[in-house]
Amino acid sequence: MKSSISLGSILSLVLTPALVYAQQPTKALQDEIVAQERAELEALKTGDMAAFAGFLADDAVFVDASGSAGKDDIVKHTQGFRLHDYTMTDVRFVALSRDSGLIVYQIAESGVSRGKEFSAKVNVSALWVKRNGRWVCVFSQETAAK
Repeated sequence: MKSSISLGSILSLVLTPALVYAQQPTKALQDEIVAQERAELEALKTGDMAAFAGFLADDAVFVDASGSAGKDDIVKHTQGFRLHDYTMTDVRFVALSRDSGLIVYQIAESGVSRGKEFSAKVNVSALWVKRNGRWVCVFSQETAAK
């Protein structure tokens, strides 16, 4: 009696669990990095500047329409900045290693900056790395959305 199992069926049985396993760490990594980004935003919402600064790597570089800035400048310039509300949409993720990943998303935000109310839509990219057991943002770029 001939077997009706094809090579394709065998490969599917062997590869499907491997593919599912390979995707799970990426999903877990994405969830962890998105959670870190949200926690950083929550620190801006509550005004906890020490927590906000703690999310930034000492060698972090942030880029916006004004140019690039390091951690000290970012922390200094966000002293008069508070988020009231924000919504992250269209989140995309690229795993770079087991301990790093890039997220890209659009944020609709409102708050106060230097005593003036604002609302904006911004495209954001952020690169997060786990260093010494702690997640830190090493790069972020913000571009006003059209």
